[in-house]
Amino acid sequence: MRALLVIAFVPCLWGGEYAVLTTGFRLRAERHTADGERTRLYDAGGGYTEIPSSFIEGFEPDESAAPAAPAAPQPPLPAAARLVEQAAQRHGVHPALVESVIAAESAHNPLAVSPKGAQGLMQLMPGTARKLGVANPFDPAQNVNGGTSYLRQLLDRYAGYSNQFERAVAAYNAGPGPVDRHGGVPPYRETVDFVSRVSVRLAAGK
Repeated sequence: MRALLVIAFVPCLWGGEYAVLTTGFRLRAERHTADGERTRLYDAGGGYTEIPSSFIEGFEPDESAAPAAPAAPQPPLPAAARLVEQAAQRHGVHPALVESVIAAESAHNPLAVSPKGAQGLMQLMPGTARKLGVANPFDPAQNVNGGTSYLRQLLDRYAGYSNQFERAVAAYNAGPGPVDRHGGVPPYRETVDFVSRVSVRLAAGK
């Protein structure tokens, strides 16, 4: 029987901060908790994304969280980035993770179709798309919303595991069954490569 690892996460006491990655890229979070090997970045809605602590060099407080004079209007985000931001906020998934999955799955091609029949930006299989309520997988808004919802389901499924991030990303590619059987990333070349690409892109902030 596989022993369960109980992890005590140490809470961060301030709200509003940036996780500074080893590449210098920064991820915004309301707060974080860490156990040494894993760090959870929490968003305003209470959702979180867990990433290896080795990706993080340190944390900086978000000074803009304090009351300040109204900022000048910001230019609108490109349409694709807006879709990612909206879906990420709706489902409580860090937008950088959503964008990294899109890049690894379809290279941002909304009309991409894999040899196995996965479709659109986040490469949803037809059956998965139906379960997620995605009527048209080639519609970027529907696809990103559905794919992000699925990511949230997988992050919740593996919440509490020390390798939650790897399990969720691997299950997005290979399905939960193989991940559950192997207790982590299954030894499939495609899935190992996929998890690596998502992890590297997330760490690099690209």
